[in-house]
Amino acid sequence: MRFRYRAMQADGYTVRGELDAADLGELEQRLRERGLSFINGEAARPPLWRTRIPRRELGHLCFHLEQLLNAGVPVVESLAELRETTQHAGLREILVAMLSDISAGKPLSEAAARHPAAFDAVFVSLLRAGEHAGTLPETIHDIGGAIARDDELATHARRVAIYPAIVASLLAVAVLVALTHVVPELEKLFRTTGQTLPLQTRALLWLSHAVSAWGWALAIATAATGTGLHLALARSAALRLRRDHLLLRLPLVGELRRKLALARFASLFATLYAAGINVIDALKTSENVTGNLALREGLRSATQRIEQGQAISQAFTSTGLFPPLVTRMLRIGEQTGALDRALANVSSHYRRDVGESIARLQAALEPALTVTMGALLLWIATAVLGPIYDILTHLPV
Repeated sequence: MRFRYRAMQADGYTVRGELDAADLGELEQRLRERGLSFINGEAARPPLWRTRIPRRELGHLCFHLEQLLNAGVPVVESLAELRETTQHAGLREILVAMLSDISAGKPLSEAAARHPAAFDAVFVSLLRAGEHAGTLPETIHDIGGAIARDDELATHARRVAIYPAIVASLLAVAVLVALTHVVPELEKLFRTTGQTLPLQTRALLWLSHAVSAWGWALAIATAATGTGLHLALARSAALRLRRDHLLLRLPLVGELRRKLALARFASLFATLYAAGINVIDALKTSENVTGNLALREGLRSATQRIEQGQAISQAFTSTGLFPPLVTRMLRIGEQTGALDRALANVSSHYRRDVGESIARLQAALEPALTVTMGALLLWIATAVLGPIYDILTHLPV
């Protein structure tokens, strides 16, 4: 059974954490073995902070832990120092629990593995490799670098979506208000004149009636369709795979998604391989980072081919999912014995290419959205102002 406890260290500092024990008596005994004085405990419930720790906090943790270890400070004292200085409550609680585990004789990688919401499988694998190779500070430096590079790619991806989403939302709200409030009032004016309305005005009035009468039904149908599609994707791996294949074929965006995924994969694969993890384990660990089932299936297929004896570059070429740049750099890495450097070059190339592609896409999206919004508003204004102008011209002088 897992208990949450509160205990006191020899220096008087109160710590909290979780520990497995049969009952409170065994919990007190286990804490005493760790040099802790038991205060109280209770059966553990899922804590509120058990969510993913922000990537920025993990990056700061890696940076400061690397500096302390390089300065010769032992792991326990380094984590204790970070526990005192971190401002994130969830991370502080995790560090307290890790200190208890390390004090009980567990290595740092095993202590981190007990908190999968904060430290994923890649993080733990790299820590374990660093411990086995005796290069823990260098490995933690590499982990921090991988986190920073991943954050950079995520920032690029968000930049593509934010501006169109804001413009589309504002435009939708403006059009909805015009159709449900402005156009119905103007229709009353048009009906009093008895004049024949132009086609575009009649179309606008029909659209206003449709939104007013059937808008709720359209909203329900849209929500139901979205929910049904979400459930279908959740239950069908084949459907998710087909969706991800289609996403990679989308014009402009599909190629950008491919580059983002390959940049993440190449960066992580290079880090894992440089840390001393063999090719098969590095591939299996890094396949999930792509975020695309089609590419993930390609990586699994390549892994199987490598296990059967094929060369790495040949296995990647056989899947048909990876561009010539990736396979060419893999071939060079195999020939020169510097596979990690070749993969790092691939990642660097794609990061730079993604940044340039997003800049070009944004440069094209902004005027395109402006023109679209202007054309739509111009159509509404013309449909409304045309009949009003006719009314004014027929007024007696």
